[in-house]
Amino acid sequence: MTSPTLYRATFLHTPVSPFTYEDALRAEEDGGLLVQGGVITARGPYSDLRAAHPDVPVTDLRGGLLLPGFVDTHVHYPQVRVIGGLGLPLLDWLDQCALPEEARMADAAYARGVARDFIRGLLGAGTTTALVFGSHFAGAVHEFFEEAQTAGLRAVTGLVVSDRLLREELHTTPERAYAEGKALIQRWHGQGRALYAVTPRFSLSASEGILEACAALMRDFPGLRFTSHINENTREIQVVRELFPGARDYLETYEQAGLIGRHSVLAHNVHPSDRELGVMADARCTAAHCPCSNAALGSGFFPLRRHLHAGVHVALGSDVGGGTGFSLLKEGLQAHFLQNLMGERGVPLRPAHLLYLATQAGAHALDLPHVGAFEPGQQFDAVHLSPHAGTPLDAVFRHASSAERALAAAFATGTPADVARVWIAGDAVHTRA
Repeated sequence: MTSPTLYRATFLHTPVSPFTYEDALRAEEDGGLLVQGGVITARGPYSDLRAAHPDVPVTDLRGGLLLPGFVDTHVHYPQVRVIGGLGLPLLDWLDQCALPEEARMADAAYARGVARDFIRGLLGAGTTTALVFGSHFAGAVHEFFEEAQTAGLRAVTGLVVSDRLLREELHTTPERAYAEGKALIQRWHGQGRALYAVTPRFSLSASEGILEACAALMRDFPGLRFTSHINENTREIQVVRELFPGARDYLETYEQAGLIGRHSVLAHNVHPSDRELGVMADARCTAAHCPCSNAALGSGFFPLRRHLHAGVHVALGSDVGGGTGFSLLKEGLQAHFLQNLMGERGVPLRPAHLLYLATQAGAHALDLPHVGAFEPGQQFDAVHLSPHAGTPLDAVFRHASSAERALAAAFATGTPADVARVWIAGDAVHTRA
């Protein structure tokens, strides 16, 4: 086993939900994390850990904040090069920006370059775990898994499947969807840090046959994750209603196929019915909230209060490229803004809420109990925020009255430029140039 390291830092984490517990935010102004073999073995005041382990080498990270690695629960690998298609609603943006780019992923060499751009962007923003919407091409998904393994990213992804209303080259058949998914699962699921996610694009482009093929994979290979879109845009919802006249609502198109459960993550859910929220809560699935994308595409205000009241778990997603970048700091800030603008319908979000949504909430969504916080026994997934001297964030960090005050400033003004180092399971996967 590798030798231990003692990390000295101001660190914060939310091992429990601040939506439930007032004291969920845990902070150590001069804290220590003892890490061996990529696993946290002890946590507490630095002086206590140093006294107990006087000979262990110290990595001194004072002057910034150490946070658990960010967990992005909704982000599109093929869309990194089309970020910024502003001024278009969802379906128009798909037709004009996203789908032409996704068709280019049939070229494996092109897909490999996109995967590198994408993974570099995630790690540089402090994201250590991501539920990634893959490609419609099995070869491109394989390239992504290869690049994620090389980079060390904790990646959950899979083949995106559709058979209608997209570009013809993005369509498949239920038989092919099952066969290609099975091959990718057998090659990658559970290998290193990789997990497989069954991924119909959305019910608008996935017939009952495609959804049944997805359900067959979930039955035949226990432990897979499931992800898709739901209730993002009112026009989209209307088309789904017309395509599935026997379904009471959008969620029931997935329910009827047996795809809603503990390992299901549904992106957006901006316009849910009360019935849908009740079913999601009972099934213990997650809504991936993508605030920058919701604003950029004009999808609407996410009803966080209704989700929480119904008991639906919520985590954050960047939704690149409908979103505007990989930083979950920015997503947290945008979530804060939009909830404030909703008035009494919104939920006031404190720094603890934002940190939880960007870390532990995502780990819970993906059923990864070994990441998301700085608890002994968990893997050391961490991001060190250390702004450049002379920047406004540096000024706040140097004069903040508390670690929580510094955390608020990190969400208010932090960018990937403030991410100095990133670790996954103790491995350094990003160091700022």
